Amino acid sequence: MAVFEGAGVALVTPMMANGDVNYAKLEEILEEQIAEGTDAIVACGTTGEASTLTHEEHLDVIRYTCQVVKKRIPVVAGTGSNCTQTAIYLSQEAEKAGADGVLVVSPYYNKATQNGLIAHFKAVADSLSIPVILYNIPGRTGVNIQPKTIVTLCKTVENIVGVKEASGDFSHIASLMSMAEGCVDLYSGNDDQIIPVLSMGGKGVISVLSNVAPKQTHDICASYFAGEVKKSMEMQLAAIPLITELFREVNPIPVKAAMNLMGKEVGSLRPPLSEMEVQNQALLEQAMKDYGILSAE
Repeated sequence: MAVFEGAGVALVTPMMANGDVNYAKLEEILEEQIAEGTDAIVACGTTGEASTLTHEEHLDVIRYTCQVVKKRIPVVAGTGSNCTQTAIYLSQEAEKAGADGVLVVSPYYNKATQNGLIAHFKAVADSLSIPVILYNIPGRTGVNIQPKTIVTLCKTVENIVGVKEASGDFSHIASLMSMAEGCVDLYSGNDDQIIPVLSMGGKGVISVLSNVAPKQTHDICASYFAGEVKKSMEMQLAAIPLITELFREVNPIPVKAAMNLMGKEVGSLRPPLSEMEVQNQALLEQAMKDYGILSAE
């Protein structure tokens, strides 16, 4: 059984003016997500600024998220690292905190071989009893987890259950799913590719868009699963202009700007990320108005 089906929000981590994590705001946005129909919470991923949280902050955010959510929907914790022992530590602590699964990005910068990736992910999974979702995002990590590697891991390691695919390479994804024989739970890592991934047997999306449009993103997936393919496709296409602006600058710069424009007061970004450039924020604001999530006044 998949960790979740549908739209899992890659949740931002709200910050206070002094740069500390804003736990009161985190609780508020978690409750909003659940009320709007989000199918899972993905905490401390790329969008959650995990790379600029200390290990203590990282784990505190995961613990707090699990405490607030209280098993109403699954919580998937981002616990990847380019150090295998650190990934094991973060993953084990996430399991202790009550996470329903972990999302483990491929090691970055040191760029392991495919054999190295297999050993890394197997070591993490073997240290846990909860499911592991691999995270393939070669544009950030500099390494592509090959389809054969993903299938080998899902077939030979009991609790490695699937992959968040953010390569954007549909030949890669098609090759993966042709080999998978049903063993890989596939999640889109790109909001502009939800329907194409679902059409190849995907289980859903791990979504940045869901931070500002949780119901709409859930509905894209739910409509597809209900057999309303044309409706889901139309909803996907309607969201493309907004999705384009949400990635005008590196994530999560635009999505935090968008949430602040909506009055959600999620704060600023940890350096080295900087505030969105004025001309780009104007494009984002217009796209939000056009999509109907920001008043046109």
